[in-house]
Amino acid sequence: MTKITGGQAVVEALRAEGVSHVFGLIGSAGMEIFDALYDAPTVRFIGVRDERTGVHMADGYARASGKAGVFLAGQNGPGATNLVTGLAQAHAAYSPVVALAGSLSSAHIYRDAFQEVDQQSLFKPITKKTWTLTQTSRIPEMMREAFRTALSPRRGPVLLNLPRDLLAEAAEFPDFHGPEGRQFEGGFTASRELLAKAADLLRGARQPLILAGGGVKNSRCYEEVLALAERLQAPVVMSPGHGDAIPCSHRLYGGQMGPRGNLVASDLARRADVILALGTRIGFNTTFYSYDNINREAQIIQVEADPAAIGRFFPVKLGLVGSAREIASDLGTLLQGHEAGADARAWTDAFMEARTAMLVKRDHDAGGGADPLQPAFLFRTLRDVLPDDTMYTMDAGTLCLQATDNLRYCQPPALFTPLDFGLVGFSYACGLGVKLACPDRTVVSLMGDGGFGMAHSEIGTAVENGINTVCIVMNNGCWGAEKAYQRDFFGQRYIGADVPNPPYDKLAELWGAAGFRVERAADLAKTVERAIACGRPAIVDVQVDPNALYSFRRDSFKHRATSQG
Repeated sequence: MTKITGGQAVVEALRAEGVSHVFGLIGSAGMEIFDALYDAPTVRFIGVRDERTGVHMADGYARASGKAGVFLAGQNGPGATNLVTGLAQAHAAYSPVVALAGSLSSAHIYRDAFQEVDQQSLFKPITKKTWTLTQTSRIPEMMREAFRTALSPRRGPVLLNLPRDLLAEAAEFPDFHGPEGRQFEGGFTASRELLAKAADLLRGARQPLILAGGGVKNSRCYEEVLALAERLQAPVVMSPGHGDAIPCSHRLYGGQMGPRGNLVASDLARRADVILALGTRIGFNTTFYSYDNINREAQIIQVEADPAAIGRFFPVKLGLVGSAREIASDLGTLLQGHEAGADARAWTDAFMEARTAMLVKRDHDAGGGADPLQPAFLFRTLRDVLPDDTMYTMDAGTLCLQATDNLRYCQPPALFTPLDFGLVGFSYACGLGVKLACPDRTVVSLMGDGGFGMAHSEIGTAVENGINTVCIVMNNGCWGAEKAYQRDFFGQRYIGADVPNPPYDKLAELWGAAGFRVERAADLAKTVERAIACGRPAIVDVQVDPNALYSFRRDSFKHRATSQG
């Protein structure tokens, strides 16, 4: 038994869990933890400039590594409330973030004390679970529970409030136990009867389609999925944000479907007779909840780890509760010896021909590099010059939404987006976390100028810690989605849409990073290559045509189009 402070106990628990990186922002409520981190050489502390962006780093680290991302908010009150957006984002992405928040001293609760906020209630709706420590001696137990909960299926963020008096208090602790005995390596599968029925449906499919979602991507099971796809001669399309669920180089890769996907993938979903939906809710970004985007007559086999997700938005022929990896593998076993019929082979041949033609047309339509620089030309240039190992992070916003299905995802995992939370200001900080998780891979963050304006203080974090990502700022001087809606549906009555920016390349240099600026399409490729090769945190300020605006959510403004017509 060793007598140490609560703050030291928190750090000992982190070490026992094998944590290598802690993101955080120092504050008085957590000083005992920060002081203990000073003596923990195996745990690297990454000090950030804002709690929100720091949680995005922990989120990116968690998604890229498959481990828990840890964030430490040192201040109660505002230091904790700044976590809300980051944790809501992680919650939407099922990302295993463990957030530790300094909290008010126990004796001051309910006294309208300085920086008093009901942190327990605040975080409940946006975490998998929130706790408040009640006794110093329970720190090892509560820390184990935080990691166990975050990493157990289905994964998600948790928050542990740590009252400052309990961190300062000393207690005797037994040995600290790590994750041994609670590893979550194995998944689970459906009953033999249901698997057999699913296999029979797939055998009889004339136009089979696999729709891969986050369950495929997060479990890294593309090999099992591709083996099944080859057996069935089924193209594989992906839900938006998960275009890296399988490598883009595979012949059956269809890209992302739906309103935010490509025409070929979307057409497959509208015509397929049997759809195997693996690890996906078939939700909003994939379908807009509309049969405009998925065949009403298709027999859907939906595979989900969450029983409540099955059949929630679309009726299904079969619902299989289980892990994407295990069910894909089991279906592959049941379909051994199956040879796709002539109809299925013709379906796949037609798909590959259509996709090849689409890719050729996409490159052609991107143009030869005329000025002002067009988004499509930017995306084509990135496809041409970025290496196969590139991992991409993106914001929401129309430029990033257009980019998502326009890039090459060769080595999964390779794409990290806000998903259903639709967050702006996420990409750059997320990329720093991804790079720390995968230091040997190229990491490129795309975002608009408005979103980058929210997050550029973290250039200081990148420089201080030598986190060498490349951020490409697609600078059109406006909030592009909203300006497009004002143009298309509100009679060009512009208000609040334009964003005056400093030269972001010069701002990067002031922080000590490498800054690059692109004003001419002819300079784009060589500038991006220089940024990748510079060996420093790099910001590329790309001046994009301010008139190249696109209204993605036309469905939301049908009433305006009708009233104006």
